[in-house]
Amino acid sequence: MQDQLSSADLMALENEYGAHNYHPLPVVLAKGEGVFVWDVEGKRYYDFLSAYSAVNQGHSHPKIVAAMMEQANTLALTSRAFYNDRLGVYEKTLSEYFGMDKVLPMNSGAEAVETAIKLCRKWGYEKKQIPANQAIIIVCGQNFHGRTTTIISFSSDPDAKGQFGPYTPGFVSVPYNDLGALEAALEEYGDRVAGFLVEPIQGEAGVFVPDEDFIPKAAAACKQRNVLFIADEIQTGIARTGSLLRICGDCSCGGHCEKQETYTQPDILILGKAISGGLYPVSAVLANKEIMDVIQPGQHGSTFGGNPLACAVAMAALDVVKDEKLAQNARALGQRFRDRIQAELVEQSELVSLVRGKGLLNAVVINDSPDSKTAWNICVKLAENGLLAKPTHGNIIRFAPPLVMTVEQLDECCNIIIATIKSFEA
Repeated sequence: MQDQLSSADLMALENEYGAHNYHPLPVVLAKGEGVFVWDVEGKRYYDFLSAYSAVNQGHSHPKIVAAMMEQANTLALTSRAFYNDRLGVYEKTLSEYFGMDKVLPMNSGAEAVETAIKLCRKWGYEKKQIPANQAIIIVCGQNFHGRTTTIISFSSDPDAKGQFGPYTPGFVSVPYNDLGALEAALEEYGDRVAGFLVEPIQGEAGVFVPDEDFIPKAAAACKQRNVLFIADEIQTGIARTGSLLRICGDCSCGGHCEKQETYTQPDILILGKAISGGLYPVSAVLANKEIMDVIQPGQHGSTFGGNPLACAVAMAALDVVKDEKLAQNARALGQRFRDRIQAELVEQSELVSLVRGKGLLNAVVINDSPDSKTAWNICVKLAENGLLAKPTHGNIIRFAPPLVMTVEQLDECCNIIIATIKSFEA
């Protein structure tokens, strides 16, 4: 049936039979390979969104696909009612890969955030001796950690939060990148504070990069007060920002993570998206034993969490990141991207006011109001010119291509972006 339907027909089907919880660009994709995707009519595009950074390894990476097919033909799901021959191997691999003791496997990013919240609260009650139901978790304004009922309870986005109450209590919000506000909240709520949940770069908010010392000083402030520092690396992790994790800072690692002096140790690490290369929903929460061991049988879980198929896919996806040095590639290409956009758009065009980011997670700020259509119209024109990107928060365009991109491909994409935006000035 799909082969006989046009893009217009397929979009009409989604509009008629699907919930309208997204506002996609008018492009219907049917195939992906590496940095490219193709629509149903066969037109090729550069993918500059990477499924919100889930496809860091590129579309349909052959090593990940092969691992998925082999495992799918063997054993896909057992539930956690039994042991399986992949989970322990995967947990050991993940623990050693990221330098932490234990793993709690989940599926989606939002599930992983919910898991981290539960883990933090339980640790707070059992280890820190916070009075029952009094635990506080500090978060940051303009955060995006998912869209479950608990997570939107501490969101400042009216679209995500509006008319979904009553909301889950127990959260205090402070401005992002404001160490003084964090320290004031830690002082005000004292021993009731169990954790501080933060994105090392706020991606959905518009790729806001904090001051270089914000993350390490925030972690130090938490450690001083026996508060868990929880890093949400769902979008920024797995090499996206030019280091294995953003909590690594601006490292110069030449291979795998070397935990240089720029590294900040989290108490709880949240991973998702690119941990599976976009082929399967996989997420994970990592912590050391003192924290993770507060979870006992029956207290948290998932039918699909830690299934053999997910384990095989994730291990292959992480091998690709390490073997192909994707963090190092993202580091070099990201700087090249920002340098070109700065020189050829920010400094020459009145339509672009700012470029910011780390690695291959970048944003261009369009000089128009957040409720204008300019950024959206630019993205529609970019698609016509063979490149897919999407606005966030109205006047900000996020650019996040697969990390397997080459220098030549990046330069061609920069040419498309620069020419397209300049055409709007005319």
